[in-house]
Amino acid sequence: MAAIKEKATGRRKRAVARVTITTGKGRIIVNDKDVDSYFPRETLRMIIRQPLNVTGVGAQYDIIALVNGGGLSGQAGALRHGIARALVELDADNKPKLKKEGLLTRDPREVERKKYGLKGARSRFQFSKR
Repeated sequence: MAAIKEKATGRRKRAVARVTITTGKGRIIVNDKDVDSYFPRETLRMIIRQPLNVTGVGAQYDIIALVNGGGLSGQAGALRHGIARALVELDADNKPKLKKEGLLTRDPREVERKKYGLKGARSRFQFSKR
């Protein structure tokens, strides 16, 4: 059997993940490190494996990802988005399952910029009448 290879891009906050899926034994490699050493928190690893669990193909494919930008949480979300998109490229039958779980939707939330004259994006300095 020929090795299946699909590529996809996932985004979340400022993070971008370029994902390559190949047939294999279920290994996930992020920036040349094992997923367990790159993402120390179990919740982040759970988020990453979500599309694989929904489609039920956890141990059939190896995932190699290059992730940059953002923090760990954003990178995990971008990786999840990229894996979901790659699984749809691989097999169109996966699309309804992943769409139902909301894994194909790019989360549009970004950090709002700080405004001049204020402490942050929306918080103001304390007002004193006297």
